[in-house]
Amino acid sequence: MIIIPAIDLKNGECVRLLQGKKEMVTSYSKDPVAVAERWVEEGATLIHIVDLDGAFSGTQKNLESIKNIRKTIDVSLEVGGGIRDMDRIEELLSIGIDRVILGTSAVKNPELVKNASGKYPGRILVGIDARNGKVAVKGWEEITEIDAMEFALKVQELGAAGIIYTDISRDGMLTGPDIEETRAMTEVLEIPVIASGGISSLDDIKKLMDIRELWGAITGKALYTGKVSLSEAIRLAGNNSQH
Repeated sequence: MIIIPAIDLKNGECVRLLQGKKEMVTSYSKDPVAVAERWVEEGATLIHIVDLDGAFSGTQKNLESIKNIRKTIDVSLEVGGGIRDMDRIEELLSIGIDRVILGTSAVKNPELVKNASGKYPGRILVGIDARNGKVAVKGWEEITEIDAMEFALKVQELGAAGIIYTDISRDGMLTGPDIEETRAMTEVLEIPVIASGGISSLDDIKKLMDIRELWGAITGKALYTGKVSLSEAIRLAGNNSQH
């Protein structure tokens, strides 16, 4: 299983939100490039970047920070937040981003998943953010009636290269990940599943490792608060994908 450190960007700073609420924000660093360099030094082979301004407004506002991270480090980068059309996807791929994550746009415009996955196979992921099994959109501000599992099967059919599953009631709460729902996703899907949200300890990572088909796990707040050492987590997980 691969351990993937998260960098959430807001106004050019590295921050974390509590349960995805934009008013509950903690800034950890005004220098996201230095944060990315630290994660690489600790062994990261893939970094998960979210443009939170983009997620809430629908337009990317942290492109300069993303470009600077890309110029400085040579590990794989995946980027999400505010990516609502093919132009934005192509802009990110053109600056060297390895994989692009569609969230709200995948719900509102499934054709975009199909077209982008067809044009850029292996490079389009779909982020499924859920509360009580229902998909959330627009930076988690709106909960739909769409069943998360059914939606995951739909985007697999559309050609997505993988799913990032987040239980938003747990994100930033350090209460432990949603093991059962994550396991269910891996059992139903053939494409890789990455778990996100709630990791608070190495024990949580061990529990996720018991999900045999889980490709990776994203962790953010636990790293920034010092509850989890990235290098220790990577050593524990082996940082091998199982696909």
